[in-house]
Amino acid sequence: MQPIISVRQLSKSYASGFQALKQINLDIQQGEIFALLGPNGAGKTSLISIICGIVNPSEGSVLADGHDVVRDYRAARAKIGLVPQELTTDAFETVWNTVSFSRGLFGKSPNPAHIQKVLKELSLWNKKDSKILTLSGGMKRRVMIAKALSHEPQILFLDEPTAGVDVELRRDMWTMVRALRATGVTIILTTHYIEEAEEMADRIGVIHKGELILVEDKAELMNKLGRKQLTLLLQTPLAGIPAALSDCPLELSADGKALVYTFDAQGEHTGIDVLLRRLGEAGIDFKDLQTRQSSLEDIFVSLVRDRA
Repeated sequence: MQPIISVRQLSKSYASGFQALKQINLDIQQGEIFALLGPNGAGKTSLISIICGIVNPSEGSVLADGHDVVRDYRAARAKIGLVPQELTTDAFETVWNTVSFSRGLFGKSPNPAHIQKVLKELSLWNKKDSKILTLSGGMKRRVMIAKALSHEPQILFLDEPTAGVDVELRRDMWTMVRALRATGVTIILTTHYIEEAEEMADRIGVIHKGELILVEDKAELMNKLGRKQLTLLLQTPLAGIPAALSDCPLELSADGKALVYTFDAQGEHTGIDVLLRRLGEAGIDFKDLQTRQSSLEDIFVSLVRDRA
């Protein structure tokens, strides 16, 4: 199946000499939710801006549903909805007119039923006649999403969509995203809320200093790079790890009341049985134990740290 977005050898350099993107290659399939993670300045917004036709690449090419985003800009852009980080819209227009006008910009004929559906799904229907300047920040964010959906795009970019918004909007947005994905819409998400990517995404891409350092199915990524930790709550605090256990991957908590053992949950042998036996031989008793799986945030931090 042809990917709905195909990025080949994409690079972007600015007049200052700063290279924002370096030889990016990426395919995104129709109907998936793809999360793009990276620290500030990593190149996330530059990549999105090029795919959306806002910024021209220095090298390489991008196809959106088969259309070159430079040579066939109008056809490519018509396939894409973008919710940018910035709240930019006409403050003196009503919600209904703003969203309807956005649809017209893409050459779509009027469809009041679709606009009504979008506004209701985003809890904006009772604000349809309100001017944008009267809305709260969260409501303005909803209007930005409604504008992006006004022309029924097949590809939706969400650039830090929940930064600074309320819990209700975040919940509504993810309900909407799941519903869109169910109809075949492709979602590309950038976020600082890594737990959202962990919950929502099918695949994860990590970008760092302009390079795409990893693209992986989320579940496979968690399996490959995730680690588990076994925390042993001790009966008696320790001043330090006994010399007899110095070869074990153990850490002692600051208060000396817990030992933390890190292991590969996918490995053939976890070593837990050996550890427990050696603790007994060393006369160390514990009153409880807990396990914890590495989160996507742990993995992300580890990947970026290794590249620093």
